[in-house]
Amino acid sequence: MSDFAGKPLIGEIRLARARAGSSWASLAEAIDMPVAWTVSALYGQHPLSVAQADLLAEKLSMPEGSLFELTLAPYRGSLDISLDPTVYRFHEALEVYGPALKELIAEEFGDGIMSAINFTMNIERRPHDDGDRVVVTFDGKFLDYRWTE
Repeated sequence: MSDFAGKPLIGEIRLARARAGSSWASLAEAIDMPVAWTVSALYGQHPLSVAQADLLAEKLSMPEGSLFELTLAPYRGSLDISLDPTVYRFHEALEVYGPALKELIAEEFGDGIMSAINFTMNIERRPHDDGDRVVVTFDGKFLDYRWTE
């Protein structure tokens, strides 16, 4: 699929999920992992165990071993889907609010960063009179910049 240049497995997974009528939540439940992590893993951003890959292939009615590639150490962040409007809006939000987030993190925690390695994420719907809101929570460990010898 052109949205995922160089990643044909993602297209196969998306089609298999649609054909199976499976929700992302049901796939996450099958492997006892958070839904955001599971979607990210199926997009090649986290390694699955062989047991998880086999179980997900079964749930998606994909051939045995077809998800083995997802058990290998991934090249994270290697998807070029920046033209997708949803992903682009996250980039836009970080362009606008990124410097403010950096300043507020520094003020609250000191000089450092939020880890995307020791990290969880949650997405929720919040009803609002002007249209439902998307609430995205990033929960990353603070890592301070420090000199070590």
